[in-house]
Amino acid sequence: MIYGLPFATQRFFRTTMLDAFGITNTQLGDMFAVYGITAMFSYFFGGPFADRYSARSLIVVSLALTAAGGVYMATIPGVWQMSALYGFWGVTTSFLFWAALIKATRDWGGTSSQGIAFGILDGGRGLASASFGAIAVGILALYLPAEYALATGDDRRAALGSIILYYAAITLLCAVITWFLVPHDETTVSRKRNPFAGVREVSRNPLVWAQASIIICAYCGYKGLDNMQLYAVQVLGMNEVNAARLATYGVYVRPVACIIAGLVADRFDSARSILALFIVLFAAYAILGVFTPDTIALTAIYGSLFVTFFAVFALRAIYYALLEETRIPKHLTGASIAVIAFVGYTPEVFFGPVSGRILDADPGVGGHLDYFTFLGVVAIAGILLTVWLIRLKSRRSRA
Repeated sequence: MIYGLPFATQRFFRTTMLDAFGITNTQLGDMFAVYGITAMFSYFFGGPFADRYSARSLIVVSLALTAAGGVYMATIPGVWQMSALYGFWGVTTSFLFWAALIKATRDWGGTSSQGIAFGILDGGRGLASASFGAIAVGILALYLPAEYALATGDDRRAALGSIILYYAAITLLCAVITWFLVPHDETTVSRKRNPFAGVREVSRNPLVWAQASIIICAYCGYKGLDNMQLYAVQVLGMNEVNAARLATYGVYVRPVACIIAGLVADRFDSARSILALFIVLFAAYAILGVFTPDTIALTAIYGSLFVTFFAVFALRAIYYALLEETRIPKHLTGASIAVIAFVGYTPEVFFGPVSGRILDADPGVGGHLDYFTFLGVVAIAGILLTVWLIRLKSRRSRA
């Protein structure tokens, strides 16, 4: 839920948010660039702290601060204030949170169940996102008139404000639950170790850079889901409520995709599973980048959309399983995540501005075709980078 406020509010309710805040796709993309810059440096400087401090304390502080930002967002501030808020969220959702979550999951997965451990993590996150997102769609429907086209700007601002406060309340509740239910395990931390000592060591490992590069491509696919609601409105002709429902239905694919990907990765190989998923993702983007409802059956478009949901969520479920598969030492998990996340999540900086400009350069159907073409090129890069990682693994195993 820590990502509900910065991400779910615009993923499920993008058209409502653009109208309520009076902003364009480009301006929203630039806000995410601010988020990306602060998050990128937060990943780097915050990662090593997971090797030294308790995950419970780090996660609780992050959740509470993120929820506080949601209370401010509900006042519907201006563009510059929203940019500052997204910069603040870049810190609260990354600095103390992310590496602690990944390290705890890796420790739990042991040596033979990394795929299913990360699959359960991301699948559970997806189920929560979809479930709470469905409730948020219900809140939106309560505020808008039966004829959605008659909704005023005040209607949308009131609806979005209530949705934001709802997400803030759930995020704060998660902080309380974490404090009482997540164990405070002193055996998993090192008080004596310099938290940044391992960063230089892992930076010399080409497998770390290969993993980071793969995450760049996979995360672009994930960020690509942010525009599905807008695509449903502008290309498929849905109203904003039904389009929001389509976006939340897609998220219900996430638990299934994550569990299946985790089981397959543990049974076969995480790297080769990732390669297959990038190939499938490219095929789906190729269809969406060429065809419209006027040139192909609507079922083919819906099918391609849900294939992208499945492949993107499956990739997210297992790309951190590569930490164990590439034999990154466990005492360097936080340091490795500092480098991998710093590089891998750079789409937080560039994807929003790039995608916003693609969509605004040719508003409507043409912009969305160009957008999926761009994502297809990214998927090809993911294929090539995964092949590189597989070859690096093979060389190391022979050495």
